[in-house]
Amino acid sequence: MTGPGKRPGPPARLSRESIAAAALASGDLESLSMRELATRLGVSHSALYRWVPGREGVIDLISETLIDRIVPTDQPTPDNWRAWLGRLAWAAHDEFLATPGYATRISRPHRHTRGFTKMRDAVLTAFRVGGADDEMAEQSWYVFGTTLVTWLGAQEQQLLGDAPLRFDLFLDSLLRGLPTREKPEFGTRPRSTAP
Repeated sequence: MTGPGKRPGPPARLSRESIAAAALASGDLESLSMRELATRLGVSHSALYRWVPGREGVIDLISETLIDRIVPTDQPTPDNWRAWLGRLAWAAHDEFLATPGYATRISRPHRHTRGFTKMRDAVLTAFRVGGADDEMAEQSWYVFGTTLVTWLGAQEQQLLGDAPLRFDLFLDSLLRGLPTREKPEFGTRPRSTAP
């Protein structure tokens, strides 16, 4: 009940989880509107805006939900850090591609939210456990994260051609190539051959 001068709060049947679940069930994030989402939730358009500031807020909720599903619950160890990253990458593959429009959206420049920070911190921990110093861990995170989401976005948009896509080969190459303590061997700038 509201008293004089008090604004009513968000409807009780709405929650961050229910909004994310309805958006994920929509089938296409690229075309999902706030009005359509409100209808799916059985609430007014204005009631939905009490919970999220707009479409970007919905995408933020979806990102947090998916990243909570993607980041493994166990911690990486010196013996399993690459396999741990592999599990995270496969979970990202499955979750992102099961949500039409998400991999494409996340592969473009976007705001980074709490979910992004959670995933970044977990991946940085894996690289540090694998022996990388802070600077190398940060560089490896950038390569890992950017390459993973770019691949998934390209796969979703079918930009990689008609050949069967082998995410396992892509991931194996990526994880073998990510440095921890060693200097890059093949990424070194070649010496000029000009006289």
